[in-house]
Amino acid sequence: MVTRATRPRGERGPLASIGLHAGLLIAVAISLFPVVWLVLTSLKPRDSWLSAELRLFDDSSLDNYARVLTATAFPQWLLNSVLTAGLTMVLGVFLAATTGYAVSRFRFPGHRSVMWLLLITQMFPVAILIVPLYNLMAGLGLLNQIPGLVIAYMTIAVPFCAWMMKSYFDTVPVEIDQAAMVDGLTPFGTFWRVVLPLARPGIAVTAFYCFMTAWGEVGYATVFMSQEDKRTLGVGLQQFVGQHWSDWGLMTASAVLIAIPAGVVFLLVQRHLITGLTAGATKA
Repeated sequence: MVTRATRPRGERGPLASIGLHAGLLIAVAISLFPVVWLVLTSLKPRDSWLSAELRLFDDSSLDNYARVLTATAFPQWLLNSVLTAGLTMVLGVFLAATTGYAVSRFRFPGHRSVMWLLLITQMFPVAILIVPLYNLMAGLGLLNQIPGLVIAYMTIAVPFCAWMMKSYFDTVPVEIDQAAMVDGLTPFGTFWRVVLPLARPGIAVTAFYCFMTAWGEVGYATVFMSQEDKRTLGVGLQQFVGQHWSDWGLMTASAVLIAIPAGVVFLLVQRHLITGLTAGATKA
């Protein structure tokens, strides 16, 4: 009697392996298609995307990029966005790290209230906060000012990042803090010189989240930055789309240029992001 060989658990058959890889290739193609089409459209002459003929690489040029950089206010919008996102990232990381460390390590009056406050603020949609924030910014004279927009963005990023940093600090043994204090460090010195370097992966995630919160936001920037020279990229790109017309050459070229700084930030923190995933899985 011939017995059928059994396959070890976890080992896929040839057909299953082929199907899996085919599905992954299809998923990758679907994911990359919009990006590739965006880049190809940005290299086409004006209105050539309306042509009935599908010519992907014919007449490709950098004219759209030249128009964006020389004939529009894109450089000023880019500068405003870089300043806004950079300040939001730096201040957001500092506030989230200090808040997360305090909530993780210390028990003080109102400790539970602070934790609930950080959680509840995440339940409000961004849209309903525009009016009260606008009134506050108007009263403080922060409309059409980059610091005012940074403060608005931190109301979105800091509560979530504080919770995230608190969870990461919880994985750092308290004995490290105690040993540092025995050596003569103050609580802030322990946080700054000992615990914070151990939390680099968490800081990288926080920095990336704060940067992207400010980099791609449109609602707050549209309301708080009405002056032409104060607009950010999200608001400025709306100038390329009208009620009855759209300049897709400028739109796509701008979109490609906007993606470059975000990609650079991701590459800078990528190593720490991966380290954070593995560290969070192994620390006690």
